[in-house]
Amino acid sequence: MISAHPGLPEFDYVRPATLAEASQFLASHAAEARPFSGGTDTFVRMRDGFFTPKYLVDIKALEGTKVLSFDAKAGLTIGAAVPMNRVSALPEANKYYPVLVEAIKSVASYQLRNRATIIGNICNASPAGDTIGATLVYNGVLNIHGVDGAKTVAVREFFAGPGKNVLKPGDIVLSITLPVPPAGHAGKYIKLGRNRLSDLAIVGVTALGVKDSSAKSGYRFSLAIASVAPTPFVPVKAEEVLASKPVAAEAVAEAAQVAMDSVTPIDDVRGSASYRKFMVRNLIKRAVEDTLKKLG
Repeated sequence: MISAHPGLPEFDYVRPATLAEASQFLASHAAEARPFSGGTDTFVRMRDGFFTPKYLVDIKALEGTKVLSFDAKAGLTIGAAVPMNRVSALPEANKYYPVLVEAIKSVASYQLRNRATIIGNICNASPAGDTIGATLVYNGVLNIHGVDGAKTVAVREFFAGPGKNVLKPGDIVLSITLPVPPAGHAGKYIKLGRNRLSDLAIVGVTALGVKDSSAKSGYRFSLAIASVAPTPFVPVKAEEVLASKPVAAEAVAEAAQVAMDSVTPIDDVRGSASYRKFMVRNLIKRAVEDTLKKLG
């Protein structure tokens, strides 16, 4: 048994050698085992008593978890064991996925990002996850290994509630693939927090836009909002407003209002529900306006 920190409960450390071994162990100890890589959120939640697994299963040595590669056709693939700082330092990530890089740099501190991972951010299924919005607007797909072999799940279909996802016992998220975004796209991530470092988002807004002659407005936007619903939220009706009406100040304001009316935030120590709703309207407007300026 290991007690890695005076505030942590004891646990057994398991380091499987193969994907099959890892999935089988997790499936056979479904109520007692938890996979981890960076551990930045896992250990905090264990310390605070949110869960007390008997086994922690280290997935860092498993095939496919350390990949960080870009392909002009397939896109960007990020392994579950790849720290955020490695992703944000990748030239192709900065060139093709600048909104993801912007979101990464908003996460806690540089030191923590040396261990924190994007896959961990997603699997925690926190409505406040900073990088989740970017993986939504870039149409990310999770590559998963389970007891029955390999499968994929779109990030948009992954969340089942606060802290809950659709993974089955034995499932391990090995990586995420972000398709190559449309040429000429632009975007923005805006995080509202109580301070510039380490705080969770009171509201987080991700916007991605591209010129599209098939849309009545001449533009298409993908939007995502953090900390305003049980799961990371995509305001589809606001996206439809931006696609269907000439993109002038009135349409942007209408889309921001529609987004505000769509969210269902809660009151907590970081902010009231009403404050969050108003900030959704303000931040959507700012993010869309900033993106339109970049698109020209």
